[in-house]
Amino acid sequence: MRGRPGSTRRMGFVRAFEEFIDCVSTASSPTELGEALGDMTRRLGCDYFALSHHADPGASPATTIRLHNYPERWVEYFDRHGLAACDPIHRASQQTAMGFAWRCVPHMIPLTASDHHILARAADHGIGDGFTMPAHIPGEISGSCSFATSHGHEWPVQHLYLAQLAGAVAFEGARRVWQVRPPPMRRACLTDRQRDCLIWAARGKGDWEAGVILGISEETVAQHISAACRRYGVRKRTSLIILALFDGTISFADIARR
Repeated sequence: MRGRPGSTRRMGFVRAFEEFIDCVSTASSPTELGEALGDMTRRLGCDYFALSHHADPGASPATTIRLHNYPERWVEYFDRHGLAACDPIHRASQQTAMGFAWRCVPHMIPLTASDHHILARAADHGIGDGFTMPAHIPGEISGSCSFATSHGHEWPVQHLYLAQLAGAVAFEGARRVWQVRPPPMRRACLTDRQRDCLIWAARGKGDWEAGVILGISEETVAQHISAACRRYGVRKRTSLIILALFDGTISFADIARR
């Protein structure tokens, strides 16, 4: 009895994905990882891939991930204009932990005139539609893995879920190849009261307001914040908030909660 064509195709993709995982797991260099990504890109019906941290390559450490097969003219334009920090695809990646099609970006972030210009220049350099899988690792620079078609070609929407899985596997493989490691775990270094004061400071409250809310004096709030700064080795409250967010002492949910 013959199997159904759809079932046969699915089994073919399952085998291809298993092979991809094996290749990524055993890759010992960017070149080997790039070969695996290039093969998966073709299987997805795409032309380009880009695996990277969202950082300026000229001002980043050696552990900053960057691997792609984009046209060199586009890469040169991208770097010359410092687009890593303002690329709308990179900014949209901050809004979700799920993969997303580029056509959805206008519904994820407000696009500026500069954003439209960047997307138009990408099209001029041959980049068409695409799909991006964000990568958010606490304490590390955000990154992503993208797959794209050449300009004028339809993105193969039937492969969205496979692209999402492939992107996640590829980025984790790149972290191993580039020897990116998470920061060492450490115990929360703030007392409960210091943490309370920090949360209210992060919510925009001054020392007097935080004192009224917590039932302590304005001076006591200031002392708790100063002590927290010393424990983190910083002078500014803004730096304290950022570091406490990175190590999990406080969360964005703490700040947003009312």
